[in-house]
Amino acid sequence: MKRVYDNILGTIGDTPMVRLNNIAKDIPGEVWAKVEYFNPGHSTKDRMALQMLEDAEKEGKIKPGGTIIECTSGNTGMGLALAACVKGYKLICTLSDKQSKEKMDILKAMGAEVRVCPTNVGPEHPESYYSVATKLANEIPNSFYPFQYDNLSNRKAHYLSTGPEIWDQTDGKITHFVSGVGTGGTISGIARYLKEQSSEVTIIGIDAYGSVLKKYHETKEFDKGEIYPYRIEGLGKNLIPSATDFDQIDRFVKVTDEGSAHAAREIASNEGLFVGYTSGATIEGLKILNKEEVFDKDSVVVVVFPDHGSRYMSKVYSDKWMEQQGFFDNKKTDVSEINLSLIHI
Repeated sequence: MKRVYDNILGTIGDTPMVRLNNIAKDIPGEVWAKVEYFNPGHSTKDRMALQMLEDAEKEGKIKPGGTIIECTSGNTGMGLALAACVKGYKLICTLSDKQSKEKMDILKAMGAEVRVCPTNVGPEHPESYYSVATKLANEIPNSFYPFQYDNLSNRKAHYLSTGPEIWDQTDGKITHFVSGVGTGGTISGIARYLKEQSSEVTIIGIDAYGSVLKKYHETKEFDKGEIYPYRIEGLGKNLIPSATDFDQIDRFVKVTDEGSAHAAREIASNEGLFVGYTSGATIEGLKILNKEEVFDKDSVVVVVFPDHGSRYMSKVYSDKWMEQQGFFDNKKTDVSEINLSLIHI
């Protein structure tokens, strides 16, 4: 079959599932990764970025020649940048200063204007990337502020596409779905679809230490005492996103910055999958679950690898950065061992 498209947006979705043979060798059953960096913007966020924009167009929230304004960890911005290029919109992205330089440079290369904001301020602070985006949206005429954290089109995209793909690719045999949670759109949309097919599927979210999501899921309490700085990009939150349907998630597991960084490097050097920081976090969570004997020989586990490692060359794939964080020990992974021919760029 010829795969030809009118524009790059037609290539979003239909990403492959890859069995994890080495990194998950001690886990009983089967472990499969939904490799989302095969999307054209190299992340799962392409799906929801397009969905949010197309729904806004249908609802008349943005007109031709308008400006899209979004606060992002980088990947949603990239998905919006693709759509903006094709559809003729301007794009302004606000990012926190903990995001990698690569993400900022890619957004600029795709024509976006980038505003960098401090990380260590609350969401209500006037200099936070949330507040700056809100201010710009109020000031700029014919602008659309998707605000992915509360936008239900976020999870709708994954209910309509990613969930059905996973169900089909596992022939309906999936028993556990494990995903990092940031805005919560990915896990919520996929979970809703999978649970409609089988109530026996267990949905597990991965959260970061320094984030409020796990405790909120367990207690319905927003505890500011849970919030402190952490390094993983795109995972966890210091607010409660409406895009997260907590009722669809069975439990959360928290992971560390250090363990997640090492896990990302292990995936690259052991599986040939050059993935980002949150993919490492998901595998770190999977290891914790395995120690708890959550899985058995009949388990069919699917994890999401959200984005590509090229966005983290100055971070988890930089020996210098790892050393600066104090992350290296005697088991360090040497980036030079990664087979570059296997990197999807």
